[in-house]
Amino acid sequence: MTEKKSAVAASGSRAKKATGDYGASSIQVLEGLEAVRKRPGMYIGSTDERGLHHLVYEVVDNSVDEAMAGHATRIVVRINKDNSITVADDGRGVPVGKHATGKDALEVVHTVLHAGGKFGGGGYKVSGGLHGVGVSVVNALSIKLRVESARDGFVWSQEYERGVPRTKVIKGNPSAGRRGTLTTFLPDPEMFSTTEYSFETLANRLRESAYLNKGLWMTLIDDRADREATFYFQGGIVSFVRHLNRKRKVTHDRPVYIEGMEGTTSVEVAFQYQSDSWSETLLAFANNINTIDGGTHVTGFRAALTSSLNEWGRKNGAMKDNDPNLTGEDVREGLTAVISVKLVDPQFEGQTKAKLGTAEIKGIVQTAVNKGLTQFLEENPSDGKEVIRQSLNAARGREAARKAKELVMRKGALEGSALPGKLADCQERDPAKSELYIVEGESAGGSAKQGRDRRFQAIFPLRGKLLNVEKARIDKILGSDNIRTLIMALGAGIQDSSMEDSNSRFDITKLRYHRVIIMTDADVDGAHIRTLLLTFFYRYMPAIIEAGYLYIAQPPLYRVSTGKETKYASSDKERDEAIASFKTKNVSVQRFKGLGEMNAEQLWETAMNPENRVFLQARIEDAAVANEIFEMLMGERVEPRRDFIKAEAHKVQNLDV
Repeated sequence: MTEKKSAVAASGSRAKKATGDYGASSIQVLEGLEAVRKRPGMYIGSTDERGLHHLVYEVVDNSVDEAMAGHATRIVVRINKDNSITVADDGRGVPVGKHATGKDALEVVHTVLHAGGKFGGGGYKVSGGLHGVGVSVVNALSIKLRVESARDGFVWSQEYERGVPRTKVIKGNPSAGRRGTLTTFLPDPEMFSTTEYSFETLANRLRESAYLNKGLWMTLIDDRADREATFYFQGGIVSFVRHLNRKRKVTHDRPVYIEGMEGTTSVEVAFQYQSDSWSETLLAFANNINTIDGGTHVTGFRAALTSSLNEWGRKNGAMKDNDPNLTGEDVREGLTAVISVKLVDPQFEGQTKAKLGTAEIKGIVQTAVNKGLTQFLEENPSDGKEVIRQSLNAARGREAARKAKELVMRKGALEGSALPGKLADCQERDPAKSELYIVEGESAGGSAKQGRDRRFQAIFPLRGKLLNVEKARIDKILGSDNIRTLIMALGAGIQDSSMEDSNSRFDITKLRYHRVIIMTDADVDGAHIRTLLLTFFYRYMPAIIEAGYLYIAQPPLYRVSTGKETKYASSDKERDEAIASFKTKNVSVQRFKGLGEMNAEQLWETAMNPENRVFLQARIEDAAVANEIFEMLMGERVEPRRDFIKAEAHKVQNLDV
C-alpha cells in the first residue's frame, strides 16, 4: 500500500458558474495524438506517479508479448540519470517498410492509436499489451522518444518530440547479429505531477512478469544510484507461490503445480496451503494482466478445488461419513494460489480489465485443475490428508463464526436505519460531497466535532483499543464495538471472503461518504491505531481504497508563533524554517503531543479546512506486496516482524517514546 499526498477541496464549496455559448464552433476534433495530451488520464489512468510508471509498463508489455510469442528471452529496463527510460529486448523488432497508410510501419506504430500487430493481423496469438493503447501513448506523453528496431539485417531508427516525428525512419548500420527493439523516452513534465521513477515499483512489476513467464530474464538498472536487479525464475509461478509463502508456516512443502492446454489456451496454476493465517492469497492473471477482481478463470479454479478435495477426501477416508462436505470457504482458508491463463482475444469486464469474462475459460481451468489436483493427491496422500484436516478445522470454525454472525445480524448490528450514537453525522446526504473523519479518542473527537463544518463533515471517535483484524475470525471482529459501529456508520457492509452469503458483500454504492479520513495522533500510539485501521480497510473494505476514498490526515506537530503571527509545521525542518522566517528569537514553539491538545479552531485550520489541509491518499499499488506487509506487521508470527524491525530500524529519524 502506498500513500499519495494530495490537497482535497471542499465538497461543500460552490462551483463557478459556466459562461459562454455552446454551439457548432465549440466542437473540437483532435488529430493524431492530440487527444492523448488533452486527456492523458483517459489513456494511462492518472498523471501522478502511477501514470508515470504506467508508461514503462506499456513499453515493457510489448517486449513481454514478444517473449510469450516465443521470440524474446531477455528484457532490460534502464532508468537513466535524467529519469528517461530505456527498454531493450531481443525479439523480432518493430516491423519496417511502407504501410497501407503510406507511412513507414514503424512510424505508424508510434504515432497512431490502436495500431499494432495485436488486432487480428496474425502477429501475435496471445498478448497482454491490449490492456493499454501502447507505445503511441508513451510517445505522445514524452518530450522525446527514440526507437531502434534491429531486423532484416539493419538497425532502423526514428525520433519524435511529444509524439511528432522529427526524422524519417532511417536505415542505419548492419545489425551484425543484433535483434530486437530499443526504446528510450523522457516523460513530459507538463503532463505529470512528478517525473521521478521508483526503483522498487519497477522492480516489483518486472519480478511479477518474470514469475509469469518462466525462463524470461528481466533486468532493471538504475544509473542514478548504481543499482541493478535481475529476475529469472525457471520455476515460474511455483517460484511465485514460494515467494509469497517464504515467511509463513506451510502445510505441505511442495506447492501443487498444474498446467494444461486446450487449443490455443494455456493454463498454469500453482498453490500451497499455509497454517499461520486464516486469509486467502489468490493472484490471477490473464495474458499477464493482473485481474484483481477475478473472473471465469478464478471461478473454474475454485470449483475444481472444492469438488476435487471433497471427492478425494471421501474416497480415501480423510473425511468421515458424518463430516459435511467442505465448502469453498473451507478449502480457501490459508490458501496461497497463483492462476495464469493465456488465451487469444480475452474478453474483460469493464474498462479497467480487472475481471476476465471469457466464458469458456471456466471449463478449461476446471478440467485442468480437477485432473492435476487429483493426480497430486494420489501421489502425495499425506499432504492431501493434512490439507483436508486443515479444511475440516476451518469448517468447524466457520460454523461457529456463522452462528455468531447470525446473532449479530438478528440484533441489527449491520442493517437497519439506526446510526451509531457515537457518530456525529453531517447534514449533506450526497456521498460524493460528504466526508467522515475517524479520530482517535474522545478528547480529539470533541475538538473535531466543535471545529468541523457540519454541513459536509462527519466525526466518528474511536473508543478504547482497536482490534487487530489480522489475528481474528469474523465472529470476534463483529463483536468489537469500534468495528461494528464503524461498519454501521459507513453503511456499505463488509467484504468477508470467509462467507459467501449476500450479507457478506461490500456494496460501495451504499457507502455514505466518499472521503473517509483517518486522523490520529502523530506519535507511536497514533501510528499503531492508523495501521490497525488500514489493516481493517485492506482486509474487509478494499474497494474503498481502490476507489481512492481513503485518506490519512496530516495534523501538524508544531505551532510556531510570535503572538501576532502563527505558522504550523509538520516536521522539525518545517519548524526551523518557520522560526527563521520570523526574523526574531522572540518566538513561541508548541509541540502537539496529540490531537486533544489542539483546540477546535486549531484543528479546523490545520487538518480540516479544505483550503489548508494536506492528506495522504491510501492506495494499493501491488496486491501481493501489500498482502505480505500486512501479514508481516500484523500477523501471528513474530520472527518476520522482528527481522523487519532490525533491517529498517536505522531509517527511524524521530522516535517519540
